[in-house]
Parts: sequence; C-alpha cells; structure tokens
Amino acid sequence: MRHDLPPLNALRAFEAVARLDGVSRAAEELHVTHGAVSRQLRQLEEALGAALFVREGRGLALTPLGRRLHAAASDAFDPLRATWAELRRGPQQAPLVLGCPGSILARWMIPRLDRLARERPDLQLHLSANETRPDAQLAGLDAALMIATPPFPMDWQVHALATERIGPVLSPRWPGAETLVGARPRALADHALLQTASRPQAWREWATRIDLDPDTLRMGTRFDRLYYLLEAAAAGLGIAIAPEPLVAEDIASGRLIAPWGFVDTDAQWVLCASKRSANPRIGQLAEWLRQALV
Repeated sequence: MRHDLPPLNALRAFEAVARLDGVSRAAEELHVTHGAVSRQLRQLEEALGAALFVREGRGLALTPLGRRLHAAASDAFDPLRATWAELRRGPQQAPLVLGCPGSILARWMIPRLDRLARERPDLQLHLSANETRPDAQLAGLDAALMIATPPFPMDWQVHALATERIGPVLSPRWPGAETLVGARPRALADHALLQTASRPQAWREWATRIDLDPDTLRMGTRFDRLYYLLEAAAAGLGIAIAPEPLVAEDIASGRLIAPWGFVDTDAQWVLCASKRSANPRIGQLAEWLRQALV
C-alpha cells in the first residue's frame, strides 16, 4: 500500500469538518451520517498517528498538526471545487465579474468592449465600477483591473499589464494653450492646475520625474473622480494630469493635447484575482488586456 497520500475519503471528511466547524454540518454537506464522519476522522488520525482535533467545550478545535493539514487540504480542494464548477457550467459560462474604477471603465474599458467581443467572444464580462481598492477577498468580483502600486494582499494573484505613464493634458481651445505649446514645463507655474482627490500626489510625482520643483506648482479646482477631471480639461477649463491610456484617443482626435508627453511612474496597470481562483479565463483576460494596453 502506498502512503504518499492520506486516505482521500477521510481527508474529504476532515476538510469539511474543519471548514464547517462541526461534524454535524460536515455530515449534512457530505450526505452521510454523523457516525460515518467520526469514523473517517478516526481513520485519518490513526493513519497519521497523531490527533487532528481536540475537544473544546461542546465542539472540536484543530491541533497544530490539524491546522497544517487543513491549510494544505483547503489549497487542494478549493481550486478543485472551482474547476469542477467551471467544467459543469460548460460553454454557457457565467460572465466574469470585473471590477474597475469608474474612470477606467468609462474612458478605457467600455470603448474596447466591441474589440473584446470580436477578438475573444469567450471572455464575456460583467463590469462593476468601484472607486476604492477592493478588499483582500475581492468580495463580489472574479477579478479587478486597477492602476496600483505594491504591496498587494498575499491572497491575490497579480497579473502585471503595463507600467503607468502620466502627463499634463489640456484642450487646444483653452485660452492659455498656445503659450504652453513649445514652452518648458516650468511655464505651468503660472497656472492653477486641475487635480483629483483620487490621486492627489499625481502632479508632484510627475514634476519630480522631470526634475521640476513640485513646490512651484499651484493647485486649482479639485474633482472627486478622475473622469470628471478629464472632462473638465476637455471642456477647456484648465490643465489636468492623466494616465496616458485614458486620454490617448482624445489626443489622437485633437480633443486634448499633451505638450510634454508622458513619463513612467512606480504604479502599474494590474489585473488581480484570488489565488484560490482556478478560472483559466483570468489569465486569458490578462493577456488580452496586456495587448490592448500596448
């Protein structure tokens, strides 16, 4: 008899008891009797030669060895459950629930949904706008697209897509536009700059990157969302700071201009999902996004 794996039926019962915090709940989930689950636990402990649970009040508590085995069993069973669910759904899979900030959703993701449908019709999405960074559990989401800097939660798988690039943008119709085209960046000191509450340090970061003293810059109107900031700039209300992909089409159409181009920051465009997710479409979406951001 090989002993490189524990008795699998007994391990399944153990994982259910540890996860559900009780023999009765495990028996109900596994559709067996309370006594059958107890026998499986005894079999596993006998095979190991050590206790996995101890009595604690009217219930059970994992021993240190039990906690180690439970962690390993969860790492094995959770992806297996997810993969099995995906396989059972077959070709009619539920859309991936993708969260992203509203500005990315409106100015970058939505304009590319037609391209996604043509190139990857299997990657159907349900898009959800979220303005704050998702919690460590990515509650309610299969994945999240964002511009962020490490560290990231340990439970996330993080797909790096592209380095963030930012730069000043303004409408060519803005009254001061002609004086800035061809001028050095220090000319910005003569103007109050539009800013956003979601990225308050963006101007300072850009200025530092181009060796411009950030203390020479004057901040003007502040907007809650990056989307509103960029619409204000496009409407000729002033000079904004923006990630390049979010304004690339506006620059190409002449709606905005970027007199000094864009510079790299420490942030990245990333697609994040739970490490427990075994959904192959996460990696496929990451690869498509990576190509779309080029």
